[in-house]
Amino acid sequence: MNTDTPHSDTTALRARWRATATAAGAAHDPDPYADRLLAAWAEPHRRYHTTAHLAHVLDRLDTLAPHAADPTAVELAAWFHDAVYRPDRSENEERSAALAERALPELGIDDSRTAEVARLVRLTVTHDPAPGDTDGEALCDADLAVLAGTPQAYAAYAAAVREEYAFVPDAAFRTGRAAVLRQLLALPRLFRTPHGAEHWETPARHNLTAELHTLT
Repeated sequence: MNTDTPHSDTTALRARWRATATAAGAAHDPDPYADRLLAAWAEPHRRYHTTAHLAHVLDRLDTLAPHAADPTAVELAAWFHDAVYRPDRSENEERSAALAERALPELGIDDSRTAEVARLVRLTVTHDPAPGDTDGEALCDADLAVLAGTPQAYAAYAAAVREEYAFVPDAAFRTGRAAVLRQLLALPRLFRTPHGAEHWETPARHNLTAELHTLT
């Protein structure tokens, strides 16, 4: 994933949104919704949670889609999962899910798929799907795949996260970030899909442990 620039070219993302919304049964023109979502993902205060992150998650879903029961719902959830993002607030996932609950019915997408999308967005609070929740496993693994990057890519990711929290003093950031890393490392498994478990678990734990060492 590119974390050195805050935003990503949106041409491919717009085409992908259009295809996904159509597959989901959208009854209205999906393009205005792409405009609103991409504008949200490109807000100037973002440094990690950007269109580049969105593109990265969608790319990973190309690999993980066969694992999901409803790949279209998972992809819609990826679009919404950080659509509302303020680093100084704790209710981002809830507000993002609420946005999906408003926007998707307007677009003409049925209630059951809308509910699944909102559920998946809320699941990214913990990244801890229940056993057998293949949609949740696919989304959470795609979202956490950044943890398994090369040491250089992981360092760029960690630096971007620090930039988003530039308003937090160093000591407080180190304490809070270390708590997040310990919470992740305490999970029995970071990745639940077969692909994620095989390819991402070991490098992700190595990266997390290395960052935690630098913080403490």
